[in-house]
Amino acid sequence: MKKIVSALLFCMFSAASACWAQTGADRTSPGTNDQIVQMHERISAANRVYDTKVAAAKRVYLRQKAAAKKERDAAVAAARDGVPSAATQ
Repeated sequence: MKKIVSALLFCMFSAASACWAQTGADRTSPGTNDQIVQMHERISAANRVYDTKVAAAKRVYLRQKAAAKKERDAAVAAARDGVPSAATQ
């Protein structure tokens, strides 16, 4: 049993040390001349801009949806209490 545990721990530590030992030497530099890499960087930048615009639009939508829900809930509560709303008058 001790041999299994020690072998398992040895494998875990050796795998973890191999992951930490990797360097960024295989990564391309930011000023690369490779056209494919530049294309992918431009695509990534365009996707980030798109995502920020979609997130902003989603926030506006959620705000307007919450305001409409608040108005609807007030009208429903007024209808249940028998109070005429401003829309029916």
